[in-house]
Amino acid sequence: MKRIELLSPAGDLERLKVTLLYGADAVYIGGEKYGLRANATNFTLDEIKEGCCFAHKLGKKVYLTLNIVFHNEDMDGVEEYIASVVACGIDAFIVSDPFIISYIKKTFPQVEVHLSTQDSTTNYESVLYFKDQGVDRVVLAREVSLKEMAFIIEKTGVDIEVFIHGAMCTCYSGRCALSNYVTNRDANRGGCAQVCRFAFKVDGKKDFTFATKDNNLAQYIGKLIDVGVTSLKVEGRMRSLYYLATVIGTYREIIDRYYAHTLTEDVLNVLEERLARVANRAVSTHYLLKEADMSDQYYTGRNEASNQDYLGQVISYDKENHLVKFYERNYFEIGDTVELFTPSGERVSFVVKELYDDNMNSLEVARHPDNIYYVKVESFIDIVEYSMMRLIASKR
Repeated sequence: MKRIELLSPAGDLERLKVTLLYGADAVYIGGEKYGLRANATNFTLDEIKEGCCFAHKLGKKVYLTLNIVFHNEDMDGVEEYIASVVACGIDAFIVSDPFIISYIKKTFPQVEVHLSTQDSTTNYESVLYFKDQGVDRVVLAREVSLKEMAFIIEKTGVDIEVFIHGAMCTCYSGRCALSNYVTNRDANRGGCAQVCRFAFKVDGKKDFTFATKDNNLAQYIGKLIDVGVTSLKVEGRMRSLYYLATVIGTYREIIDRYYAHTLTEDVLNVLEERLARVANRAVSTHYLLKEADMSDQYYTGRNEASNQDYLGQVISYDKENHLVKFYERNYFEIGDTVELFTPSGERVSFVVKELYDDNMNSLEVARHPDNIYYVKVESFIDIVEYSMMRLIASKR
């Protein structure tokens, strides 16, 4: 049986490398044109080529988004741009426009076309229609239930991709016009201002928002595998390295344990707690098992927690002296309990007993983000570049 794909977002080249090292089977990225995350760093053609080479050496794939709502002025140069991206070694395009689908399939038949969730596909007849147009995979609308997914897969045999984690859009599968009306920014051409998360006043009283809770389907990965879903997609091209490493690493473990029959309820609870440590909003399963309702929304305002658990990213490890060199991100001190985790999934917890600055002066506290520090850790795990540290318990 073909194993399910874990698909990660990557807002830049470093995120692409990190997510693949932490267990993603493929990444989706945006170029400098035609994607729905205009405010992300996004990829130049040279970076797309480098990213594809990095992924392919690992036996993994890279997909590029071309899923804006195209207007007449957007068509100038699009064919040349697609040809340039194909030359970089891209594995698939994520597309919503019928002309773009047709052009890619006729001109570059060796490259896959994945239908974007922006097309709001919710039924098997639509999937069959796009199959006839040459589409290789359909990213279903986020409003499709588990039961409907199973029916669509049974009826069509088409590869199906679904979102399992991350932010949700108030409007149907992201087709939002709120940004256009409120900020004069077109969400369907990459300019979403997240107006749904603005706090509005109703008759001068308490805040009102249109915002949804985040999506989290960790409990149902086994069911998604069982019904025949091809790819599990995580949202978040503008998320941090720490967020992506934690989320992708956790879903990698959930998937692998499910196939190995070691995903017990206790283990899943631990893994869900790990996901919760990087979440800054409440979560829901939304449409998976029922119609979405008020319990999935933040109608009366929301609380977003700023996560301070992330302590730093490893630069190198001196095995002889047991010193980890790292970039610091958040305050910690001698006596705190921290966890160091690696791209391969290994992790070790320890109490900080020795801490040094970049000149090897002994410290009690690391308090300056982006500075280089050293911490002593005697470890039997393989601490490599892109390993990370998080706070487990503060002594305070």
